[in-house]
Amino acid sequence: MKKYNVGIIGYGWAAGAHIEAINKTTQGQVTAIYSSRKLDDAELSAKHGGQIKSYQSIDEMLANPDIHVVDITSYPSQHRDQAVKAANAKKHIILEKPMANSLQEVREIAAAAKANGVKGCVCFECRWSNQFQVTKALIDEGLLGSLHYGEIDYYHGIGPWYGQFRWNTGKKDGGSALLTAGCHAMDALLMMMGSEVEGVCSFSTKSSSDIFKPYEYDTSSTTILRFKNGAIGKSAAIVDCLQPYYFHTHLCGSQGSLLDDKFHSMKLHTDKHAWSKLSMKMLDSGDVSDHPYQSQFQAFFDALDEGKDMPLTSFPESLKSFEVIFAADKSAEQGGKPVTIADLG
Repeated sequence: MKKYNVGIIGYGWAAGAHIEAINKTTQGQVTAIYSSRKLDDAELSAKHGGQIKSYQSIDEMLANPDIHVVDITSYPSQHRDQAVKAANAKKHIILEKPMANSLQEVREIAAAAKANGVKGCVCFECRWSNQFQVTKALIDEGLLGSLHYGEIDYYHGIGPWYGQFRWNTGKKDGGSALLTAGCHAMDALLMMMGSEVEGVCSFSTKSSSDIFKPYEYDTSSTTILRFKNGAIGKSAAIVDCLQPYYFHTHLCGSQGSLLDDKFHSMKLHTDKHAWSKLSMKMLDSGDVSDHPYQSQFQAFFDALDEGKDMPLTSFPESLKSFEVIFAADKSAEQGGKPVTIADLG
């Protein structure tokens, strides 16, 4: 028997990757699944391992005292109500991004978790990727010096060939280019720069391609950030591009620079006219099966054992990222008018 029984809310595309990752941790095991569709318990158990009970009532699943953690992989417009219910039922929460589609809802989720003494894990799993773990280690070793500029951009054409396209095109669940997917790049930039954001300025637009015509919102945005320590940054969220998946990273500091998986450091006395190559696994696919969920979920269960907020992607930490994301969307809606974090109230 493992220590944490996990109930899944929403049995869709992402849920399969979550279930596999949870079951591979040392403490977690999926034992329940809620879906609006009727599911067969024997089929679920055979497919995913262990004994899984299905529910068509969230309230009934949350009333089960043997479930310790819920993992919410439903539509973003449902996240707020489901997460608050889970917190009030004293269940710890794994929550797919975006946390919700408004800052007020995100704050309500974080407040409900705090009030009920439960912990949260937001699926900003790119922080746990080899690419950004190595990049952060390079920064922490001082090989780039003090960062004064950084850009991390998300390029991923989310068209009819991609699983989430069918619901992603609507404003209700897609939200914005940043909320639906570009939030990963913005969040990674905040992790790398290591300073709180003072204000943002953002612009958005949309491809004229018929492929992306179903979208009800702008599918390309770029945001300029001003950090409290004086540094500046840029993050683009492009979900209407026709190209391979690309997580662009460029950081500039007082001792060197990094470009994706290459860097130069004055501290190492390397040739400034050539990049040095880093050995690391790049984020080069939008497939959820390629995301580092297992590392993230293992860290979450480890933190639960210690009664602490998890590192990197707890509710309080992720709330900071969503404040910046919603400030950027507000700026874009206002035609690029600068917005400070303090303006959000």
